[in-house]
Amino acid sequence: MRPISINVVNSLILVLGSLAMPLALADQHQKDGMDQLISEAPADAKVYIISPQDGDTVGKTFTVRFGLSGMGVAPAGVDTKGTGHHHLLIDVDEMPDLTKPLPASDRLIHFGGGQTETEITLPPGKHTLQLVMGNYLHIPHKKPVMSKKITVTVK
Repeated sequence: MRPISINVVNSLILVLGSLAMPLALADQHQKDGMDQLISEAPADAKVYIISPQDGDTVGKTFTVRFGLSGMGVAPAGVDTKGTGHHHLLIDVDEMPDLTKPLPASDRLIHFGGGQTETEITLPPGKHTLQLVMGNYLHIPHKKPVMSKKITVTVK
């Protein structure tokens, strides 16, 4: 077994820390009954998937490009009015509780660094993709900013 390099370990610590800190803060504030952690989104905010498009056939590994209008992108942990960051939902039939931090999983991917695209690999078959914006604590906005759910076929 090859040892993990220090750079890899340090990178993992930084990534996990950037996710844990906002989630821990949100959890503590919710315990304190402070519901003001849910941010307002601009009224004209829209998030959408640029590519692939609904009904496209894609290879096993493909790039998903995120689009956003009417608001800005800011990393998790940065509390700036009128901003948020993307979360990609893959094959999610039932939305999670949109009043709490979105739970990270292999089907709900956080882009807390402010990323606007990603490369994903899925098994052959039909899959759904949808974007949801989250605030600095990964909590969707009071009026959630969500894309249309699209379906792609992986060949």
